[in-house]
This record gives sequence, structure tokens and C-alpha cells, in this order.
Amino acid sequence: MKMIGEQVATGRIAKKLTQSGLADLVNMDQETIASIEQGRRVLMPDVAERMDRALGLPGVLTVAALRMPEVDMIPAWAEEYFERENEALALSWFDTMIVPGLLQTEDYARAVFACRVPFVGEEKIELQTARRIRRQEILRRPVPPTLSFVIWEAALRDRIGGDEVYFEQMRHLRACADRPAISIQVLPLGLTAQAGLAGPFILVETPEFQHLAYSETQRGSILVRDPNEVSILTQKYAMLRSQALNVAETKGLLDRLLGEL
Repeated sequence: MKMIGEQVATGRIAKKLTQSGLADLVNMDQETIASIEQGRRVLMPDVAERMDRALGLPGVLTVAALRMPEVDMIPAWAEEYFERENEALALSWFDTMIVPGLLQTEDYARAVFACRVPFVGEEKIELQTARRIRRQEILRRPVPPTLSFVIWEAALRDRIGGDEVYFEQMRHLRACADRPAISIQVLPLGLTAQAGLAGPFILVETPEFQHLAYSETQRGSILVRDPNEVSILTQKYAMLRSQALNVAETKGLLDRLLGEL
């Protein structure tokens, strides 16, 4: 991060630009530019592309951003799941306390990581945020995976990161709800019974048509391969979808929440 930051500063100085001048060219604030140059904030690939254009660099910063090492960023127990997620044909995702990672904005993801106790430090938060946003590349495949999300309404009521971050996240979620490969349903508050009391989980269909499941706990996770256990979670997910608002009702709820801001 420090090396990339120095590259940004070197390119900026060569163009005789101030941090404020570069910030104007790439549509960012000066404080963010300073954080990147000091190695305190990860240079995201889309920002790197804008900087390359502004500084007349032949893709140098973009390559650096895409090649950012992920040392100490991914817990060992999650690595296999991320590999499976990246190649999945379909993902069915139930979440209870936060917006699912594939639907998070950058600022919301950063706020989620900042909530962790004990506090892990700004550098690690930036690395984890960059990794999460890169995972969303699967949404931009020519043929993206089929994605189904059931989200407990409580996750949409907490204003993680403050009103501005929350508003941006809700607008993004509403936009995602209109995408053809994405189904979003909200499990409403106030139910007398629901199938998700044991916590969040994800169902994965691989390119080999193998069905897996993934579940995280407070201090670890498990990738489930046993067909019987996967079948149980598949049945849970089917019940959750029947208990949740349908897609149209969910869009209506999101519109109402946006109208309350």
C-alpha cells in the first residue's frame, strides 16, 4: 500500500499537480488522495484507472491495484469458499444482521469491518474492504451467476456507518433488485415463526453441478459438503423464501425505506 501510494505521489508531482488538483480530476476528496499516498487507504481498481488517465500513465496504477497481495486478509477457513463463490453457477444467500457482501457498497463494507471487536486497524480494514469489493466482479460476468438473497429486515433497519452510508447502500440495494439475474426478498420483522433462527448461510452450485453450503460463526466457518446436510439447508432456504416478502413486495419495502430518509 505504501509503495503504491508513493507511485501515485510520484506521478502527481511529475504532472505538477497538488493533491487537491488530482482530487478534482478523479472526482475524489483531497483527504482520500492523501490517505492513498500515505499508504493508509487501498487504491481501488476503478480509482486507479481514473488516476492513470489523469496522470498519463500506461496502466501502471491499475495493474498495481489489481495485483494487491491479500496477505493476512482472508482467514484460512474462508479461502475455499471464496474460490467456490468465484466460479459458482448459482448462489442462494440468507443473511440476518448485515446486507450480503456481494450487495454491499464500498463505504458500507468499510463500516461493517470497522464494527469488529477488537478493532483490527485501518490498514486491515482497507484490505478487507478491497477484497470484498473485488468479489463483486462475478456480478459483471457476461453471464453472471443466478443470485437469490433473503435478508432479514433487521439488517435494513440498522444504519451502519451513519445516514449517508445507509442511504447510499439502500439505493444500491434497490438498484440491484431490478437486475435480471438477482432476486432479493426481505424476511419481515414480526413473524410468529421463521426458518432462519439458527443464523445465516449460503448455498452454492458449482460448475460441476455440485451443491455445497457455507456458514459462518463468530470465530470460524464451515464449508458443508455432506449431501444430507446440504439438503437440510436447502429445505430451510425454500421455507425462508416462502416466509419472506415476494420480489415485488420487497421492492415496495425498499422504496418506503428510501422515502423515510
